[in-house]
Amino acid sequence: MDSKLIDHLFRHHSGKMVAVLTRIFGLSNLEIIEDAVQDTFLKTSTSWRNQQPDNPEAWLTHAAKNRVLDLFRKLKAEKKYIPEIKNGIEAISINDLFLDTEIEDAQLRMIFTACHPSLNAKDRISFALKTISGFSIKEIASALLTKEETIKKRLLRAKQNIQKTNLQFKIPTGNQLPIRIESVLEILYLIFNEGFHSNKKEILIQNELCGEAMRLCKMLLKNKHTNISASYALFALMCFHAARLDAKINTENELLDLKTQDRNKWSFPLIQLGNAMMNKAVENDEFSCYHYEAAIIAEHIKAPNFEQTNWNKILQWYQHLYKLQPTTSHLLSMAVVCLQSKNYIKANYYFDKITPLDLGQRSYLYFGAKAEFFYQTGKIKEAIKYIDISLKNVNNSLEKKYLLKKRKVMYNL
Repeated sequence: MDSKLIDHLFRHHSGKMVAVLTRIFGLSNLEIIEDAVQDTFLKTSTSWRNQQPDNPEAWLTHAAKNRVLDLFRKLKAEKKYIPEIKNGIEAISINDLFLDTEIEDAQLRMIFTACHPSLNAKDRISFALKTISGFSIKEIASALLTKEETIKKRLLRAKQNIQKTNLQFKIPTGNQLPIRIESVLEILYLIFNEGFHSNKKEILIQNELCGEAMRLCKMLLKNKHTNISASYALFALMCFHAARLDAKINTENELLDLKTQDRNKWSFPLIQLGNAMMNKAVENDEFSCYHYEAAIIAEHIKAPNFEQTNWNKILQWYQHLYKLQPTTSHLLSMAVVCLQSKNYIKANYYFDKITPLDLGQRSYLYFGAKAEFFYQTGKIKEAIKYIDISLKNVNNSLEKKYLLKKRKVMYNL
């Protein structure tokens, strides 16, 4: 049996199983549920060694149903709380809970639980990747550039917080829904960003994280309560970014910026899907930060080449975005946009507003952009000084290689 297939199935099926079983047994039994699902897949890897079933997903679903009975026995033996399956939503038969629509409903409930605003943002990301997406602790630590011990603490803290605040395993309604969706969208955005521009040393892009964020966002779009304009805008943004993934790195494993990317390698179907999502996103006048970010990327995509990019329009969108979300990274983006349109006075105005430390691990981007500013304005000494600071602070080897190449070309060194 191909171990990669088992890994793939575990990743994409375990979240479904955990969500459905949590719906039956409650969040208080989450740890037992996760252990049971893990156990199912361990048995799978053994029983499939010689012969793989014709329909692996159906086999796993059947195995999950059997685990329900095992869990009842286990909970009884340990004298833990066993939910009364008598009325209300719990009256739905176990078989019905494994229908596609019910699985999606359970997963959506898990998304809202994992992304609850009462949990720390970092804990939310780790908890979401573990419970919804089936990532192992080792994989989460690798994806988030964190020690495994730190991830274990985050997961424990999230579970303790869920117990302490008695979170309900449901999709919120009424006034709570907009607040909660905002939290969910923020976490999906952060997961996608980590995949699109990783902090890892040797890997710049993690397609799996991008794909997972898009899968979860698509689930929001399928539900009438969560397919709001911001959800469509975020999915459009993800489509536009994902469309350019294959063009970000060349065959020599070198990072390519927008100016040097082969635009023929951009995915037209993803761009089309992004455009369709944007059309849905602007059906009303409720514009979120995701609307403006998607609009910025759309301007880059619609330009036939780098030289014909409408930098003034992009700056306008960034100014709207900054009003909604006044962050240091947006100030830096505006400075870079002004550099592209040779508006050095305005670029310097934005640079002066930036404190590099506020960018954390991304501070090297500020120094690299400031080096470009000095180079373009003929201050070569300062340019060299700043590109060297950028090189000192950059972690990713591909980005370091890109900066070294830029330094060599720009300064003939």
